[in-house]
Amino acid sequence: MEQDEGDMTQDRQTLVTDSGFAPDDWTHGFMPPERLAANDCPAVGVDLASDADPADLAGHLDAIDLIRIDFPSFADGRGFTLARLIRRMGYPGRMRAAGHVLADQYAMARRAGFDEVEIGPDLATRQPEAQWLARADWQSNDYQSRLRG
Repeated sequence: MEQDEGDMTQDRQTLVTDSGFAPDDWTHGFMPPERLAANDCPAVGVDLASDADPADLAGHLDAIDLIRIDFPSFADGRGFTLARLIRRMGYPGRMRAAGHVLADQYAMARRAGFDEVEIGPDLATRQPEAQWLARADWQSNDYQSRLRG
């Protein structure tokens, strides 16, 4: 079946950003963190499980262009903590939440340090772009900022 360019819900992963749905633009692939020391590629993408130890990335943060953290379940929030810890380690690059992240969790993902969320075609169909965009104003709806006043 041919895919309409305007339809991001068929047969491939969709990236969700503050601007809405977009096709995945990362073409360099991903590697596990244990292969970082042996890598000499100019662009490096690293896949992390939600239970990964962020210390495994120490000394390699400057060589990583994209970190993708797996969310194996909608109820598993370890990826949010992992993203926050990696940002605190000083990682300035692109970070992606991948897998089971709901539109309702988008603001939390952005506040934790993710730049984007990667979702599959089924979720993109069940939760269309409008539901994600409704949460794209994640900075102004932060209760902690309102409390700090």
